[in-house]
Amino acid sequence: MTSTRDTSLKAATLPAAGGQVKAIRSRFERRLPFPLSLYQSAVGKKWVMALTGIALLGFILVHMVGNLHLYEGPRQVNAYGEALRSLGGHLAPRTMVLWVLRVGLFGAFVLHIHSAYGLTRMNAAANAQYESPQNFAAANFASRTMRWTGTIVGLFVVFHLADLSWGWWLGDDYVRGDVYHNVSQSLSSLPVAAVYIVANVALAVHIYHGASSMFQSLGINNPAINKARQPLAAAFAAIILVGNLSFPIAAVTGLISEDHRTTPSIVEAAR
Repeated sequence: MTSTRDTSLKAATLPAAGGQVKAIRSRFERRLPFPLSLYQSAVGKKWVMALTGIALLGFILVHMVGNLHLYEGPRQVNAYGEALRSLGGHLAPRTMVLWVLRVGLFGAFVLHIHSAYGLTRMNAAANAQYESPQNFAAANFASRTMRWTGTIVGLFVVFHLADLSWGWWLGDDYVRGDVYHNVSQSLSSLPVAAVYIVANVALAVHIYHGASSMFQSLGINNPAINKARQPLAAAFAAIILVGNLSFPIAAVTGLISEDHRTTPSIVEAAR
């Protein structure tokens, strides 16, 4: 039975809690004018995280499909790399379109991380205010580990650039523009292959939860879509995982090797 004193305490607590929530909200929303102020709300951050996630998923898929040229041999994959550098043809200087895409991708990557970090801070502030513990029973493994898989993927991106774009791992053996040589030489090293395998498993877990919750973040709530989003997310994550894991495994086992410069490629041998 609730006493009059308890009722009055609750009534006094609710306005105080509301005022503190407003203070938390204002801390995230001050200084930026409209429409930038939309990004400082939880809804705005979810939209940015979902839209940048779509862009990043598109890049991951295209990147994986493009890397499949490795199985056609050195000539084909190096021609693919040169085609990327020559995007725009005679309408733009060489590599200009590629650099525009890189800058846009980097911006999407930064915004994705920043919006996720902002949402984490807002959720932590709200949980601290209401002393609400996290309900891990209602969350699956992928959702609980999003921050860790995201961190692993972020660190892997830096390593991947240092390895195959800047040539830090190969050193003097790095050949600029020779995609096949650099990939086969780097990924044939067991430590490097292990890094790629661990990172791509983390990426697949991150993609599974991110892709399945993306529609909810965008406010799309349809029974047909809700039933299909987890199977579609699982299928997409599986495709990316199998495709990306095949490259270090192929390099370690010799399916992708410098020897294929003088022998038929895997695709040619299968014909």
